[in-house]
Amino acid sequence: MKRVLSRVIAGTRGVFLLCGLGTLMAVSIGTATGLLSGYVGGFVDEVIMRITDMFLSFPPLLLALVISAVLGPSLTNSMIAIAIAWWPWYTRLARGQVVSLKERPFVEAARATGVKNFWIMFQHILPNSLTPIVVQASLDFGSVILTAASLSFLGLGAQPPTPEWGLMLSIGRYYFLDHWYLATFPGLAILATVLAFNLMSDGLREALSPKLRRV
Repeated sequence: MKRVLSRVIAGTRGVFLLCGLGTLMAVSIGTATGLLSGYVGGFVDEVIMRITDMFLSFPPLLLALVISAVLGPSLTNSMIAIAIAWWPWYTRLARGQVVSLKERPFVEAARATGVKNFWIMFQHILPNSLTPIVVQASLDFGSVILTAASLSFLGLGAQPPTPEWGLMLSIGRYYFLDHWYLATFPGLAILATVLAFNLMSDGLREALSPKLRRV
């Protein structure tokens, strides 16, 4: 039992590294494409939005499963699959923020003083668009952990002998009747981590939203 607990603790680093980098990649790609789409508009906006709609037509878990199956089972490929499955949501969110901000007086003032569009996007619009993106990323982190565990559970993520929660849960289910702790400890780790991030995201949303603080 102590050995199982040690593997669960050791797997924490891999889970946070995988999900953190996957979420960061998704946020970076989605924010950049949403910023470009919302600010430039026109043909560029149409192309990016149609590609985004194509990706959004698939559930994130299903899309991550397909990508992991194509790329092959590994933690690196799972991270790539998670980033590809989640970036369209941030593109939509970032585009909506940019569209609502690009006609504001402070942006018009920047244009009037001769500031280039590149600097307007990254110095004036992007900083004012980050709050809902950060909140959404914190909300999605629990779902990303579940997706990563699901990929490993199905054999498309981490491979033995890597101490990863989903993989440990997959192996432990075969011995559950005789050694219940093999599957229980990884399952509890997933449950506790996802619950903790969901609670943290709720608190972060309230802290960053003045309207929620006044309610």
